[in-house]
Amino acid sequence: MSTTIDDSMPTRISSDCPQDTRDVLYHAWGHDLSSLKKLLDAPGKASAQDPKTGETPLHAAIRACGPAGPDSNNPEQGEDGCIEEARAVLQELFFSGAIWNDVDSNNETPGCVAYRLGRKALYEMCVDAGVRAELLFSLMDGYEELSSGADVEEDKDEAQDTSQGEQVPVNQDGDAMDISDDQAQPQDPPRFIPPDANERTVTSDEYLSSELTYDSSKLLDADLNGVMMAWETDIMARSVSALLPGPEVQTGKRILNIGFGMGIIDGMFAQTNPSRHHIIEAHPSVLQHLSQPDSKFGKSWEKCGAEEGAYKVWAGKWQEIVPQLLEKGEVYDAIYFDTFGEDYSQLRMFFMEYVPGLMDQEGRFSFFNGLGADRQVCYDVYTKVVEMHGADAGLDVEWEVSDVDMKGLREDGKGEWEGVRRRYWTLDKYRLPVCTFMG
Repeated sequence: MSTTIDDSMPTRISSDCPQDTRDVLYHAWGHDLSSLKKLLDAPGKASAQDPKTGETPLHAAIRACGPAGPDSNNPEQGEDGCIEEARAVLQELFFSGAIWNDVDSNNETPGCVAYRLGRKALYEMCVDAGVRAELLFSLMDGYEELSSGADVEEDKDEAQDTSQGEQVPVNQDGDAMDISDDQAQPQDPPRFIPPDANERTVTSDEYLSSELTYDSSKLLDADLNGVMMAWETDIMARSVSALLPGPEVQTGKRILNIGFGMGIIDGMFAQTNPSRHHIIEAHPSVLQHLSQPDSKFGKSWEKCGAEEGAYKVWAGKWQEIVPQLLEKGEVYDAIYFDTFGEDYSQLRMFFMEYVPGLMDQEGRFSFFNGLGADRQVCYDVYTKVVEMHGADAGLDVEWEVSDVDMKGLREDGKGEWEGVRRRYWTLDKYRLPVCTFMG
């Protein structure tokens, strides 16, 4: 059940809020651009947060517009004055370094607020800001700042200063002054703690070293994170149809799948009688599961290929296996990517650096599109980012949009999510990526 959110100013700007932050929030809420600009000269003010509610100037400027009316987003009607003012404020805030995805006490980003209120123009500004930020992060990936000669000298001076120990304050007579702890260490101002502050991202190494638990409906890691779940079956079926399109099932194709998991999509690929079917899987528990006598993808499956190596499970990280496939000259008609514990940078590296060498000129590539699927604004940001990075790799990216049956998926800990630490899907639409070579 959805919770009603109080968007009133007294609720969102608390009495505990420091005066300097409150001033920024009030001017952002009032769309007072001229006064706000003066306050934004101080570093960090564009992303200042109420320590209790987490309200940022972006949240405030959007929230002040209230819910959109029935004609608010009608191009023929034009935008009301409030939106025009809010757009100018958002533009100034983003220009001043406002963070697009800071969450408040309702676990909403500014874009989430705009989406909930139906303020499409403001929502699109948040999406565009997210795209710019993600593209910048990808450009900075692996960047190492070079130190100048001046930096080296400053480092030396700092080292000398610290080697001499702390300086003890003295009075006019030269006697050491007694300083209390409160005076010596000023207390930091209160900071907002996001609702999901205790959640941590699972890394690939942590995942690969964890124990997995299989049952008929899900695959969980040791922390009860959902690695793969049966509700994804419809998405997998649509993915196979998109990768092997046509009125009838295409047989004899060359297929590569990265990430076996529960084997849902590999079972579907196997039914098409491919000429080559390669699976890359890194997790020891999954590999052990595959080695069981009753496994459909065990040794007997590998032996039934038309030639040795036609059907094969490659054990190891894809980052280690894929270069071997390239060296062997392997080429595929359909490639699917669905790993766990890896961030977008790894997916980007795969389709930018490896797909061009692995995929047939008429082939197709897809992946499980759970990028930012815990909130709409992040999903929309990654949609645009993937399109741009795909173009850089010479790939056209098209999206097949389908409904997701949300029955059993709407509430944490209930329905499909029973026994699962957190739900990684919250959206009623799935965007299935279909990537082909340009031209």
